[in-house]
Amino acid sequence: MPTTVLIGAQWGDEGKGKVTDHLSESADVVVRYQGGNNAGHTIVVGSERFALTLIPSGVLYPQVTPVIGNGCVIDPAVLVAEMAELESRGIDPTRLRISANAHLIMPYHRKLDAVMERFLGQQQIGTTKRGIGPAYMDKFSRHGIRVQDLFDPKIFRQKLEVNLKDKNKILTKVYNSLPMEVEPIAEEYLGYADNLIDHVTDTSLLLWQAQRDGKKIIFEGAQGTLLDIDHGTYPFVTSSNPTAGGATTGSGIGPKAIDGVIGVAKAYITRVGTGPFPTELHDETGERMVELGGEFGTVTGRRRRCGWLDLVALKYAVRVNGLTELAMTKLDILSHFDTLKVAVAYDSLGDRFDEFPRQQRVLYNCHPVYEELPGWNKDISEVRDYADLPKQAQQYIEFVEEAIEIPITMIGVGPARDATVLRAT
Repeated sequence: MPTTVLIGAQWGDEGKGKVTDHLSESADVVVRYQGGNNAGHTIVVGSERFALTLIPSGVLYPQVTPVIGNGCVIDPAVLVAEMAELESRGIDPTRLRISANAHLIMPYHRKLDAVMERFLGQQQIGTTKRGIGPAYMDKFSRHGIRVQDLFDPKIFRQKLEVNLKDKNKILTKVYNSLPMEVEPIAEEYLGYADNLIDHVTDTSLLLWQAQRDGKKIIFEGAQGTLLDIDHGTYPFVTSSNPTAGGATTGSGIGPKAIDGVIGVAKAYITRVGTGPFPTELHDETGERMVELGGEFGTVTGRRRRCGWLDLVALKYAVRVNGLTELAMTKLDILSHFDTLKVAVAYDSLGDRFDEFPRQQRVLYNCHPVYEELPGWNKDISEVRDYADLPKQAQQYIEFVEEAIEIPITMIGVGPARDATVLRAT
């Protein structure tokens, strides 16, 4: 499929980086279309581990043009540091292209993010405090500062002064915080212009030309379906659209150009931060999943909540994104359990839900209806052929596949770059 969107089908942290890395081997362009440095993609190459927060995973392949689209919000300090880190490890970052229309995360966004979350107390959303939400707030209220503004110091300072006048009132009068000054911020941010000017372009045009020329393009989403601002478990969501529709608005490419949408889901399910989680395990099994799966966030290091695979939520992701196939990661973690459970429905206050409920009150009272499947108690990390997987592992894959009604074409059996089973269906 020349143009493919790669989507997280759960609450993020599904292993999208590894799947993108696999697909990027034959790709020409890899595009990040939403979010900021609040989401990380981890890739293991031999003995090396790469943790990327802004630059698309495809940067590890020399033939790929990595693109940060207009739908992203960019902390330039983080981006410049990430580029320098890649260069120090022998990866060429000069290929990176950045949309002139992407919005900047400013220091006052980070400060507001932290104080707003703190003042929520027990009602905290679980933000990463990276300034993502406040940056999107400014974007949609039409007060944002964009990447292109870095190259016009007069416009940049005008916008910064107007924004700080407003933000300082909020910081001092609402949150009892110290005000911020224009000059230190202007000096820092205008200093990034020289680092970024060769990378900034009209990425919508670049993608249109690549698509016209038959190039293979991969759109890499951050977070996951259930964190989508419109379709996720609101308000415990991110501030952008990681679902498939976000790929078009966040990059400037039309929907007719997309040939397929691949979802990525773990063989179980995890979530970082607060919010409803029907299959969450608060017992020894959940703790074992955390330990075996190394379930700590790439960006924040926060412990991930773990639970059995949720087919109600996964079917919802298939529907919302129009998934054409699924990549399942971390199947090897389930090798350590004698019996596996899969949620096939919810029970909420005596009512059965086979489809994902949209009312928050209902979702908070949902209890999973499980079906049990046998485990396999066998190391599968060296398996590369589907026929060589234990029969019980194949049964698990096929049970999920039948429920979601799309093929499972990739299966992760370990963290290594090549620890993947490709399956023809």
